[in-house]
Amino acid sequence: MENHDIYIKKSSGDRVKFSIEKLKQSLINSGADNALADSITKNVRDELFQGISTKEIYNRAFALLKSKKSHIASKYKLKKAIYELGPTGFPFERYVAAIIATSGYKTKVGDIINGHCVKHEIDILATKANETHVIECKFHSEAGLNCNVKIPLYIYSRFKDVQLKWNNSLKLKTKVTQGWVVTNTRFTEDAKTYGNCVGLHLLSWDYPINDGLKQRIDKYKLYPITTSTLLTNREKQFLLNREVVLCKDLINDAFYLDHLGVSKNRKTRILNEIKLMCNKN
Repeated sequence: MENHDIYIKKSSGDRVKFSIEKLKQSLINSGADNALADSITKNVRDELFQGISTKEIYNRAFALLKSKKSHIASKYKLKKAIYELGPTGFPFERYVAAIIATSGYKTKVGDIINGHCVKHEIDILATKANETHVIECKFHSEAGLNCNVKIPLYIYSRFKDVQLKWNNSLKLKTKVTQGWVVTNTRFTEDAKTYGNCVGLHLLSWDYPINDGLKQRIDKYKLYPITTSTLLTNREKQFLLNREVVLCKDLINDAFYLDHLGVSKNRKTRILNEIKLMCNKN
């Protein structure tokens, strides 16, 4: 059976034709060279069967990549690593704040703000110059769950309530000018249509095109600590609880690995993996 006749099952339940080119490109985007990407795609292609899940394909490609280049495998697991920030969503809010801060914003996470009608707990306030943006995060801890139109509808009403109160205050030095919705999955078409219609800034895994979460993370090397293939789940949770959300933060706060009782040799391996991911010498 030719590869173009193989249908695979996505996390949403949809069935789509398998694309060897798409798999290869995802490996190259993570940093694999052509030879390594070709080798892995050939192995995966030879093990395909009708109805195989995208998760099974990912797991096989990831295992092969990890055995060759662990720091590239860490980048390859980026989407899964963001799911691992859960289950509460608070680490995701801190993570999004760190991404937005790279664009020159000063950020606050979890502030209680008076609206015109009621108080609101705002996920992120981002300020630059004389403008403040109200940013709400919608975190999903598993694949296949997208943001439907109800999410931007709800968040827009909260944004307008905060904006009305804030912009009528004589004490505040900035103006609330923009509302955001950020998700680690995707928006439905209705959600995008409504959000764009009312002027919300929408940010998801792959939206806006060429400026989604994945593109921003890769551009600024803002990989979450959960991307590491060498840290255990317990160690990752320990670091998240101490607000070490970004891999690059661990380079500066490596003493936390001593607190965890990590051996000297293993500590060196962990830090080397992270430095390679973040392009730090």
